[in-house]
Amino acid sequence: MAMIIHNCLKEERKILNCARASNEMEIGSVQNTAAGMPDKQKELDAKVRAVKSSVTDVEQDIKTLEDMQDEYDFKCKTLQNREHESNSMSQEEYKKEQLNLQHMFLSLDCKRKEVVNKIVQLLQITEHTQAALINDELVEWKHRQQTACIGGPPNACLDRLQNWFTIVAESLQQVRQQLKKLEELEQKFTYDPDPITKNKQVLQDRTHKLFQQLIQSSFVVERQPCMPTHPQRPLVLKTGVQFTVKLRLLVKLQELNYNLKVKVLFDKDVTEKNSVKGFRKFNILGTNTKVMNMEESTNGSLAAEFRHLQLKEQKNTGSRTNEGPLIVTEELHSLSFETQLCQPGLVIDLETTSLPIVVISNVSQLPSGWASILWFNMLSTDPKNLSFFLNPPCAKWSKLSDVLSWQFSSVTKRGLNADQLSMLGEKLLGPTNGGSQDGLIPWTRFCKENLNDKNFPFWLWIEGILELIKKHLLCLWNDGCIMGFISKERERALLKDQSPGTFLLRFSESSKEGAITFTWVEESQNEPQFHSVEPYTKKELSAVTFPDIIRNYKVMAAENIPENPLRFLYPNIPKDNAFGKYYSRPKEAPEPMDLDGPKGNGYIKTELISVSEVHPSRLQSPENLLPMSPEEFDEVSRMVGPAEIDTVMCTHIQL
Repeated sequence: MAMIIHNCLKEERKILNCARASNEMEIGSVQNTAAGMPDKQKELDAKVRAVKSSVTDVEQDIKTLEDMQDEYDFKCKTLQNREHESNSMSQEEYKKEQLNLQHMFLSLDCKRKEVVNKIVQLLQITEHTQAALINDELVEWKHRQQTACIGGPPNACLDRLQNWFTIVAESLQQVRQQLKKLEELEQKFTYDPDPITKNKQVLQDRTHKLFQQLIQSSFVVERQPCMPTHPQRPLVLKTGVQFTVKLRLLVKLQELNYNLKVKVLFDKDVTEKNSVKGFRKFNILGTNTKVMNMEESTNGSLAAEFRHLQLKEQKNTGSRTNEGPLIVTEELHSLSFETQLCQPGLVIDLETTSLPIVVISNVSQLPSGWASILWFNMLSTDPKNLSFFLNPPCAKWSKLSDVLSWQFSSVTKRGLNADQLSMLGEKLLGPTNGGSQDGLIPWTRFCKENLNDKNFPFWLWIEGILELIKKHLLCLWNDGCIMGFISKERERALLKDQSPGTFLLRFSESSKEGAITFTWVEESQNEPQFHSVEPYTKKELSAVTFPDIIRNYKVMAAENIPENPLRFLYPNIPKDNAFGKYYSRPKEAPEPMDLDGPKGNGYIKTELISVSEVHPSRLQSPENLLPMSPEEFDEVSRMVGPAEIDTVMCTHIQL
């Protein structure tokens, strides 16, 4: 019997050694993956792998301890049986066996102490590693998520963080099983002082606390609340419009699949006592519970996505008052998510909260609501600070300038350069402080006070320009054709030394809805002459594309034939080289009075062109009075027609 047990133990050791070798190969693979990590993450990755390796070592030590205890128990029982048999062994042999048992007991006691100490050290390593995961990596990810929400660089993928969380969680689960195994060994054989008896409760409590902390921290909002109709404006929700939000558990354990039911709540911690006067209340419509699973996510993460939630405002029974200190777009609300993990001997409540959201009832409130989201996520990291706008802090221009640039780079391929930001800084801080990175901008100056002598605030002006770019100027903005934000003084300084006909494109400073204009330089006997066309708004740009406006733009003085003064895009790019690829495709010139078009509708085809009338005094040299070349005359005749050419005397005329 003893030989059979001995052979079984040898086979088990072989199996354990194979498993350990396999684990080392897996760790080597992880090391190769870590090659592309930054140094800080490499260090953390090494700590996580050290935790996993230590758990494997303890597992093997416990198996060895179990073998030693089984062998000791077997020898004890064998000696007892032989002791009762007559003439089975001499007194000397008996003492020798007892001495051997004492040595085995001491070895067993030493091994128990070793295993307990290794688990203590393992939990210390785990605690330090876990603290780095939760207090550093997870906090940094949440900050990057805030930045990404307001247009900043895309947030890093959660997969690496999930991998680390999962390895630590699996290790703690193994430690829990190892402690149970030690408890079983203690029940089979104990003594005084038994290191297992002395330390098991402390180790169990510490393991439970670490696992609880890890699980609770791993419950995150992976994708913040957002209306699918406005994917680039998350955290602004309109009543009656569906929105989506996605939760994720960074601990990916198979036994948790379909075992966590998440419930969503609105303004869970808001009460009459801690909310301001006039604070609105809302109900959540739609399915407000969801079971987390690994099947819905493309990457197999343990997640729950709510896709069909809506908000509906609760109607007050009494007369409604709007006398609160906050306007509706400054009211911050939040969504909370709750679930519970239940395992044998383990119940853990999980909760997480979205970033603050703004609830609007009309789409016209979206720009102001988005301004609030920008300001909060630029200056605060506490998602539960819903009273932020009772006393909103000022923003440093160094921070705000980045956020403003992100508003452009997030919807186009180009952010704002230093010159453009300098002009905006002057608008907010004044010409003397416009270049100061430490200049402070109050919330009211950004979003509520009228801009200088205009009847609209700074942010609504920027918002109008963003809309104009997205709908009518995207390609030109992406190509860098639009200088955009430049003062008139700076504009003239750039153009004065350029060739006649050099022009640049800038946004109007007097249009709330967003408008664009161009200014060109002409030579003069004394000093350069500068001319700016009346700004084009979305109304004009909806009828004619801006490249076609530039291509066909004409100026004329009385008794003079129209001419296009635009020759070079600043600094010296020929106009057609800059805009040619965006011109409308040229059409074949119709025969005069050709009334039978493709559709036979009986109408003469027409086009829209822009013509500006100027005073004859603008014509400074005889060259400007010369007739047009045949090619230019053909172009004008094609667009205008001989019968109407004398009547083209106003701006934005339809022929």
